[in-house]
Amino acid sequence: MLQIKAEAERCLQCKKARCSAGCPVSTDIPKAIQLLKERKMQEAAQMLFENNPLSVICALVCNHQSQCEGHCVRAVKGEAVAWGEIERYISDMFLDRIELAKAPATGRKAAIIGSGPAGITAAILLAQKGHDVTVFEAESQLGGMLRYGIPEFRLPNSILDRYTALMKRNGIHIRLHTAIGVSLTIPDLFRDGYDAVFIGSGLWRARPLNVPGESLPNVCYGIHYLSSPDSFDIGTRLAVIGTGNTALDVARTALHRGAEYVTLYARRTQSAADPREIELAELEGAQFHHGMQIVRFTPEGPVFRKSHLNEAGEIVSLDSEELLEPADFTIIAASQGPKSKLIQTTDGLQGEDSGLLKIDDNGQTTVAGVFAAGDVVHGGRTVVEAVAGAKKTVLAMDAYLRAL
Repeated sequence: MLQIKAEAERCLQCKKARCSAGCPVSTDIPKAIQLLKERKMQEAAQMLFENNPLSVICALVCNHQSQCEGHCVRAVKGEAVAWGEIERYISDMFLDRIELAKAPATGRKAAIIGSGPAGITAAILLAQKGHDVTVFEAESQLGGMLRYGIPEFRLPNSILDRYTALMKRNGIHIRLHTAIGVSLTIPDLFRDGYDAVFIGSGLWRARPLNVPGESLPNVCYGIHYLSSPDSFDIGTRLAVIGTGNTALDVARTALHRGAEYVTLYARRTQSAADPREIELAELEGAQFHHGMQIVRFTPEGPVFRKSHLNEAGEIVSLDSEELLEPADFTIIAASQGPKSKLIQTTDGLQGEDSGLLKIDDNGQTTVAGVFAAGDVVHGGRTVVEAVAGAKKTVLAMDAYLRAL
């Protein structure tokens, strides 16, 4: 606590807070820090939660360097105020004591498909607005990609369990083991009295690389490994195709579980991953090989050709020589997309060529009463961006429900 207080004292209380401007959900960081300094932590926690229901989660997994802390005035000539640590302390301390201010019941029912960051955010906000909310989750526990796509050493499952309890305490219904688009469909939800549907189903379909050997038994996809690492015997030497956030989570999970050699391969030199996660992966023993174009997979490991880039980072040529990189197992963590079952089972629901759902400026899909936000709309983004999208969409969804 003393360290957190000392860090809070470094805040300059800027009138035009660049840190807040850098936050996708515009968190009033100076106000929260001031409340902490005034020993009004419950008030600070309440304010943070009302602005961002996933405050404690974002404090753990956000790329603070590119968002709030990266815009801090103190970062210009020194170290930014460690807002992530401050937010984590406040939000974690009071998560179980948060009181949801709820509007009078509207008599309207809303269905939430998926319990990842967008789904949890939408469920909590819609419940606060007085609607009867039911969350449908395909897996055995709530959390979606938060639970099954982010390693527990980055986001403890105990926090998601606390969110489950919070939602139940506040009258939000949770139906597990129910994948909408399989036995039940969106038309079934409307048939059964739901007045509107929110889709926050995320990206659960691994995109294949379409190279020879992809079906070999010593090859799998990153999202599948992260969902159930116990299911895979990866040996001691692992190759990871990709250097993005999913690839880093795969690499660090394997290292935490005893892998001795983990190497990440990418065609280009750029990575969209959090620089701190890259640094942590390197500290933990991961190696990075850039300029490597995958050619095929073999039982002995992946085979590459060296790629050459121009100044714009584009591949201009490949070496003719093939390089075998010995590995017991290879995990492909290059990209993911949405599953198509909702589009296939809902007349009029349209997607882009990529499979992402089409929405208007208010988050409504091409079907009346069906809204969407998060990765299923925008592709792979951050948790806080999913929260921001859900907040905007909930406003339109609430107006729609009240107009019925």
